[in-house]
Amino acid sequence: MLAGKLIEAITNGVIDKKLSLLYTKEKIAFQKQRYIEAIKEFEKIFGEGKDLNIFSAPGRTEIGGNHTDHNHGRVLAASINLDVIAIVTQNDDNIIRLKSKGYEMDIVELSNLLPFDDEIGKSQALIRGICSRLKSEGYKLGGFDAYTTSNVLKGSGLSSSAAFEVLVSNILNYEFNNGEINPVIIAQVSQYAENIYFGKPSGLMDQMACSVGGFVAIDFYDQNQPKIEKVEFDFNKYNHSLCIVDTGGNHADLTDEYTTIRSEMDSIAKALEKPYMREVNIAEFEENIPMLRKKLGDRAVLRALHFIGDNERVLKQTIALKEENFDEFLNLVTKSGYSSFMYNQNVFATKNTFEQGVSLALALTERFLKGKGAFRVHGGGFAGTILTFVPNELTQKYKTEIEKVFGLGSCHILSIRPIGGTKIV
Repeated sequence: MLAGKLIEAITNGVIDKKLSLLYTKEKIAFQKQRYIEAIKEFEKIFGEGKDLNIFSAPGRTEIGGNHTDHNHGRVLAASINLDVIAIVTQNDDNIIRLKSKGYEMDIVELSNLLPFDDEIGKSQALIRGICSRLKSEGYKLGGFDAYTTSNVLKGSGLSSSAAFEVLVSNILNYEFNNGEINPVIIAQVSQYAENIYFGKPSGLMDQMACSVGGFVAIDFYDQNQPKIEKVEFDFNKYNHSLCIVDTGGNHADLTDEYTTIRSEMDSIAKALEKPYMREVNIAEFEENIPMLRKKLGDRAVLRALHFIGDNERVLKQTIALKEENFDEFLNLVTKSGYSSFMYNQNVFATKNTFEQGVSLALALTERFLKGKGAFRVHGGGFAGTILTFVPNELTQKYKTEIEKVFGLGSCHILSIRPIGGTKIV
């Protein structure tokens, strides 16, 4: 559709039904203007008279299973109503030209899809890696020009990079493969690009939640073929908002903290002659706690206890959602948070006890909610963000109170988006 016609369709409400699946009712007008501005920016960069399509891919949030995936455990994740969108047209140049707002243009020639060392850590590498993997899997490729803009918060554990990967994969899916590539393959292709071409050894949870959409339960027992289950649940029926609070902590020099969680869980498994925690027999573990704490230390034992508990909680959370037992679901979210705080101990870094923003945010949230809603550390922890479910009637007050401590704009009021990466029109 030409830009003028596309803008007219957006203005006249032709895509309102689709937008209502992606965004809250209050945000539809804002999103329509965002789309129109993106179309106009596309024309400034690539010229007028093009046949345009629009794509969207969401960010994601982790809800259950904190630090369980790396030991072949279970996680519960969900896509959110923040996304990266793209205005796209095909070209005949066998080249992908992608301009993201605020960044230099990425140019990838499809005639050479080998990895480049100087692209490691750059979005060009993600595009090239996605194309390489799709081609090796027998899918079609083609050149396109795209302008993208994102409101997925960077550095807040909402997976802006995974959203970008899923967006590019879906452009290639719909433009050249008739939308026939299923969301699981899109997630796996995106993860491959991030691991092999971009140089980041991420798990599959981020890409899977962004691609599949809604609540997604993932079992990583077989990490090569994880079991994926989309959990049907209408979050909007239950009058709660999902809030992400950015405590402003510094993630610098925390790599060793994240690494130690995995290595300590691994050490417990190996001491019991198992390859990873998922294979550990709980009764055998409990019987051997005296030996394990002496050999490996109390924190390793506590982190193993966290894995065991949170891995089971994901199953219970999934059942609660299926049975529409929202109160039990919230209760389990908070229990996961307590386990991360007390056992996994990833709410602050021991080398910098002066900075405990995550701990403080959790404490203030608990005092505010007074038994309502739910709260827990979000993502890797040690610094960064917390996740809360707040009753809608308290959401604005919660935002006001928590931002008195962590600053204006630190609390982001979100919702669960029921669909993942998609073509809008």
